[in-house]
Amino acid sequence: MSAVAIAVLVIVLVVIFSLAVIILLSTIKIVSETNFYVVERFGKYHKILFKGLHFLVPFIERVVVKDSVKEKVFDFPAQSVITKDNATIKIDTVVYLKIEDPKLFAYGAENPIRAIEALVSTTLRNLIGELELDESLTSREIINSKLTSILDKASDSWGIKVNRVELQNIIPPHEVQEAMVRQMQAERDKRAQILEAEGIRQSEILKAQGYKESKILNAEANKRALILEAEAQKEKSILEAQGKKQAIELLNASEISAQVLNYKAIEELGNLANGRATKIIIPPNLGDVASSMAVAKAVLEEKESKEK
Repeated sequence: MSAVAIAVLVIVLVVIFSLAVIILLSTIKIVSETNFYVVERFGKYHKILFKGLHFLVPFIERVVVKDSVKEKVFDFPAQSVITKDNATIKIDTVVYLKIEDPKLFAYGAENPIRAIEALVSTTLRNLIGELELDESLTSREIINSKLTSILDKASDSWGIKVNRVELQNIIPPHEVQEAMVRQMQAERDKRAQILEAEGIRQSEILKAQGYKESKILNAEANKRALILEAEAQKEKSILEAQGKKQAIELLNASEISAQVLNYKAIEELGNLANGRATKIIIPPNLGDVASSMAVAKAVLEEKESKEK
């Protein structure tokens, strides 16, 4: 065999080997944990490949769809819808879904995600068209719930499970936005005025309580002063009475002559003469009453002190 023939043979063998390797590699499919492959045989659905190592028949079987069973999030563009009272608002939605039936997903619709988007748009127009503007702005949770229910039911034929739908933004007309801003400002001003009035009220209450407590303390102090003054006067009267009592007891206990008593009586008469009286009557039995003059004077002094 010539060298040329050998070279041609080697080239042919290399090509055949390369094609065999390529074909062999194309028949080996390794599917990851969360993915699936839809396989057709002769252009017809054959089977679903899930995680693991799989082999396909060359030129007979082929993979037509590769996707994941994990939950997907689709943020659809904002669309204009008209409310029941003819106000135009823009709403963009976020849809959370996952593929539950790979076969239906592959053959139920030409483009299942595009079908979901169109269904969201149609359903949203119908729901908002039944609500007035104020209801549309305040009924976000109700709209989300209805959208989820309708889409989940409609997407069953596409092998899709819609977990939830959320209205991300609701944009009202410009004039409505300005009115809402004015309303929020008015609410803030009202709240500030309420807080200011409440602060003034609390301040006045604290002032009144302080004034009341001050009056109570002053009254308590005056009461205490009067009590102390009365007790002092009482002690003074008791001490004076005790002193006079002791003086009388001393006079009774001592032996004093009649001359001394007469002398003391005359002395006391002299003291009486220094008083306010303009007349002095001297009784004939001066000796008998002399002993009682000092006591009489003490009684008169006590009476005058009480009158003062």
